[in-house]
Amino acid sequence: MSDVFVSYARPDEPHAKRIADALRAEGYAVWRDDELPAHRAYADVIEERLKAADAVVVLWSVEAAKSQWVRAEADMARSAGNLIQVTVDGSIPPLPFNQIQCADLTGWAGETDSAGWRKLIASVHAFAPKAVAESVASPGARSRRQRVCVCVLPFQNMSGDAEQEYFSDGISEDITTDLSKISALGVIARNTAFTFKGQSVNVCEIAAKLGVSHVLEGSVRKAGGRVRINAQLIDGTTGDHVWAERYDRDLEDIFAIQDEISKAIVAALKLKLLPEEKKAIERRGTSNVEAYNLYLLARQYWVNGNHGDPRREERVMRICQKAAEIDPYYAQAWALLGIAQANLRYGFGYQVDDGFAAAHSALAIDPGIGEAHIPMARRFEEKGRFDDALAELQKGLSVNPDSWELNKAIANFFMYRGRLAEATSHFEKAAAVMETDYHAWGMLMGCYHSAGDEDRATEAAKMTLEQVEQVLAQDPSNGAAISFGVSALAALGERDRAREWMERALLIDPDNLNMRYNFACALAKDFEDREGALRMLESSISRIQGSLGNTEFDPDLDSIRDDPRFHKIMADAKKRLGIKDAAASPGPKGSATTPVVS
Repeated sequence: MSDVFVSYARPDEPHAKRIADALRAEGYAVWRDDELPAHRAYADVIEERLKAADAVVVLWSVEAAKSQWVRAEADMARSAGNLIQVTVDGSIPPLPFNQIQCADLTGWAGETDSAGWRKLIASVHAFAPKAVAESVASPGARSRRQRVCVCVLPFQNMSGDAEQEYFSDGISEDITTDLSKISALGVIARNTAFTFKGQSVNVCEIAAKLGVSHVLEGSVRKAGGRVRINAQLIDGTTGDHVWAERYDRDLEDIFAIQDEISKAIVAALKLKLLPEEKKAIERRGTSNVEAYNLYLLARQYWVNGNHGDPRREERVMRICQKAAEIDPYYAQAWALLGIAQANLRYGFGYQVDDGFAAAHSALAIDPGIGEAHIPMARRFEEKGRFDDALAELQKGLSVNPDSWELNKAIANFFMYRGRLAEATSHFEKAAAVMETDYHAWGMLMGCYHSAGDEDRATEAAKMTLEQVEQVLAQDPSNGAAISFGVSALAALGERDRAREWMERALLIDPDNLNMRYNFACALAKDFEDREGALRMLESSISRIQGSLGNTEFDPDLDSIRDDPRFHKIMADAKKRLGIKDAAASPGPKGSATTPVVS
């Protein structure tokens, strides 16, 4: 009997061998298909070994996602409840496996102290009984243990003010982040947990659906200088309360409350908290509650705002500047300020600081703020130093591979160069981190369509429309959201409805050039309306104040790229903007293919 079964695609065999050898060094019996006997049927042996394994480690990559064998093995492990996922190239698992956490071993060379390896080995320890008994379990430990895994549901906003939603969401995200730092605990990704936001849920049903042992739910009420937080940890099988507490304190105590909740959960679940994990939980970007509150507000505008409208950037800049003024050592505020400044400068042509100084301030305070590399990359890109720009983005991802902002930025960078496979991988990661990001889902529609994967393109269109409708329920005037909704509706065959949305949007937000560019793409790709696409494209490109970008490579415009009018539109824009090589420049003002973090 093997403790661990390793599933992988053939091109990833070097990764599989390295990981299998490292697991054997930990004392596990490991099986992978290099040990297939010559006298037996392949499928019979695979099924037998899968059923016998205590843990199934699936190595995901771009190639693995295409493999029917890997998908089938992962599905079997998911059903058995012993699936452990690893990404070896930074790509996220395909649907539906992207709802389960994934250890990141991108570029891993066997270091046993890396965060990705610690995450993997903690999961294997939880599933495979022999090594647990030898290393950490007591002599009387059970022969098989169910891994402890928790889902942090979005805390309810009980403040009586919908505008305070950003605060309760921020608390939920911070607790999720804190718990994710504990190697012995599995934590469902934020984006999956937030799909239940606003719903009346049955905790046991959620636990069964997500395969978790426990669910944390709670509520937040903030009024004046006071905050009340109710939190309860619930057993996913019985529905019983494992722990519950109410905190009614001054707002200044918010960080202490978050620490206490995380530590109380660790104690209730009888987990071992390593010293470095305790320090990581207690480490905050700021100790000033007012600055923290402002940062949460700014990030809400950044994530949910109308990209393509420079007022979003201006609003975020003002709020972050205030947060940094209150606490000059708040690195996250400096980083977001820098990103907004870079967008306004290079995406919209505004004469403002390009974010380079703010980014340096963020990194001087905390070198672990990966997002601060984005403004630096934007400056390098503007100067035509593309290798340096890519190096900056990769440097940021090396310290924060799960960053939504960084994955969006590098995805757009690759889109500019026609490197669709790499762009797709990072858009997938961004959508997994922030499932509500209709922009990432919308970009994936085009990526999958260009790759000839129409099933995935349709799935992405459905996700785009679902997220767009949620945004429009809060802000019906969000032109960017409407434009992606138009693309999704058209891709799903609802062209009449898409036309209605387009006409309404042009009345509501006529100056949003991002929106007009997206309409041009939809008209060219989904409506096959060459005339309409060229008119809409000209109405966007002829008015930009930034620079051209993926327009000449954008696969959505393939049907009109050979038209002389397309070349004239591009030539006129390049002449007006003084651009010699449009393909190497950052993108239309606020366009969907601009390297903005939207």
